[in-house]
Amino acid sequence: MKNGNIMSSCKPVLFIGSSKRDLKEFPLEVKREVGHALQWVQRGHKPPSAKPLKGATFKGSGVLEIVEDHDGDTFRAVYTVRFPKVVYVLHCFQKKSKKGISTPKQDIERVKSRLRMAEEDYKNRIRVKD
Repeated sequence: MKNGNIMSSCKPVLFIGSSKRDLKEFPLEVKREVGHALQWVQRGHKPPSAKPLKGATFKGSGVLEIVEDHDGDTFRAVYTVRFPKVVYVLHCFQKKSKKGISTPKQDIERVKSRLRMAEEDYKNRIRVKD
């Protein structure tokens, strides 16, 4: 990091849809952990609590999820590093399904939709700066 400024190499984090509002509803400890993990992502690193979002749709797409367990519940924050200058948080939710570890279909559909929104937003941001 040049000039000793850690933040100079950080990408901005942008939230799509209700993801920021949803994250604010998480328990305090979970919000802190997700925040720390997103700081890692901003600096170009993969946090220990992150893993690629599973499913054929997302394989190799740069869509990952931060998974945090708290008081028997599982919380997830899905983000993408697909874009070189921005980290987009696509969806934050508490996993409520008791069937297996897979992400519920409605949440997968929401991530797909918000990924398209992020792509459009990024194109517009790049166009404006050029």
